Amino acid sequence: VQEANSAIDKHSNEMVERSDDALRNAKKGTALYGTGPGRKDLGGVLEWGPESKVFKSILAHPRLVPLFHGILGKGYRMDHLPFVLAQDKGAEGFSLHGGTIDCISGEYNPHLAYSYVHGTMRTALLGCNVMLTDHNEGDGGFCVVPGSHKSNFKMPEGMVDGDRYQEFIRQPVTKAGDVVLFSEGTVHGAMAWTADRQRRACLYRFAPATQVYGRSYFGHEGGGWPDKMYEDLTEAQKAVLEPPYANRLDRPNIEPDGSTEITTRNERKKQHDQDVFGTKYF
Repeated sequence: VQEANSAIDKHSNEMVERSDDALRNAKKGTALYGTGPGRKDLGGVLEWGPESKVFKSILAHPRLVPLFHGILGKGYRMDHLPFVLAQDKGAEGFSLHGGTIDCISGEYNPHLAYSYVHGTMRTALLGCNVMLTDHNEGDGGFCVVPGSHKSNFKMPEGMVDGDRYQEFIRQPVTKAGDVVLFSEGTVHGAMAWTADRQRRACLYRFAPATQVYGRSYFGHEGGGWPDKMYEDLTEAQKAVLEPPYANRLDRPNIEPDGSTEITTRNERKKQHDQDVFGTKYF
């Protein structure tokens, strides 16, 4: 936590406040809006050289890998560029959003969906909130509607903005260093920040091997994530930056000891695809 906050302090002048109306995450005058300041966002956390080591550790942290495998399956991948969320006292939160059934439209969200089938839990997109300051009861910050990952209806009027049914909107109490995992298929948001200290959390999003929401993994010069992200990575961390494709197509999987193993098809099948398509990957 100290290393992460020290790195953020050095880059705090790069924070971008969401002050324009078009960037606001909550409606003015609603319970989630706060007293005026916008949230501050800080990107590039995996591109700061040695200062990024602590942030890169989350990609394949030994405490988190078994949970990622249980929720996303082997071959999980980073889907979004991670960034730091910062709120000063009075800063706005974020109106409720997400849901396997979209909380506003009531439509099915396959790109966020949670499922549990024959003993296997999966979510199409997993949020990983690394808390870098304490979030005491009533402080604000990340909030969630428990059980909403199984909802089949949109939210009642006024609930999205936190003005009604507040008893069902929970702010988890966490300590600096805690990690909150949540399916994006669960309705979530953020409450306005009320504490004197600055709120800080680093948000990552991960997805199963074959699923994708973001497009940053191919959107930079030469393709792939930004070059600096790949500096000083372990093999396990590097595996999490792979683009989306099936495990059986030579995807590196993280093993319990932190090593990686390539999951593959037999060589004859790969040779057949080479003969037919001119590439060993169909």
